[in-house]
Amino acid sequence: VELIVGDILDESLAVKVTKNADVIIHLAANTGVGPSVENPRADLMANVVGTFNYLEAARINSVRKFVFASSGAPAGEVEPPIHEELAPHPVSPYGASKLAGEGYCSSYHKSFNLETVTLRFGNVYGPGSLHKSSIVAKFIRQAINKETIEIYGDGTQTRDFIYIDDLINALSLAVNTENIGGETFQIASNQETTVGEITNTLVRVLQDNGILDINVTNGEVRLGDVKRNYSDTSKAKSRLGWQPVMGQKEGLDRTVRSFLE
Repeated sequence: VELIVGDILDESLAVKVTKNADVIIHLAANTGVGPSVENPRADLMANVVGTFNYLEAARINSVRKFVFASSGAPAGEVEPPIHEELAPHPVSPYGASKLAGEGYCSSYHKSFNLETVTLRFGNVYGPGSLHKSSIVAKFIRQAINKETIEIYGDGTQTRDFIYIDDLINALSLAVNTENIGGETFQIASNQETTVGEITNTLVRVLQDNGILDINVTNGEVRLGDVKRNYSDTSKAKSRLGWQPVMGQKEGLDRTVRSFLE
């Protein structure tokens, strides 16, 4: 197992560092809707060209399997739950770039017999996310730093939150399960939670851990955000033998404690 840290836009580096690889788990990307709206070209370069470079490296080096980290964003503004057979309608450059990555994975499986597997992550949270700008990580940092927590819009938009340990288990199963080349799987909690609901739960968890005087406000709706988003994970359960096990309140408590430590 080797962690590769480098420029995903350097194709020659991609070929070099994956020369002896058996499996590539491709997690490098721009991970946010907001940055993709602010700079769609940078989002395209990281998420489309970067993915292409490592697919090419996998092809050249005859890598056995390529696991691609995608998102629910390619589905776009659809009636949830999101499942793998829904026609995609992305509403943000981020969603479009992840859809392009999924398309390249499918084409490399069909054209070059590379065993690609796409995992569409829900909103990931947990220990180790101090650097992330996602809802849970950002709100915890703001509360600890005595900053105001700002919810985009009225907080009724919904998301599907997945704890990091459950996600890692899905990655492991994607690597080790046979005969799933070319497949896509929704990896989330199969639970629709409003941003307002998870904020209220998080505030209580923060208070239980001694973080008091938390101020929450509502701001403007953010461009590129969908109103409802949660996943049907039945395919992952039947084909991978995967399902989430971490409860949301316990997961948030573990995350807050890791930030405080």
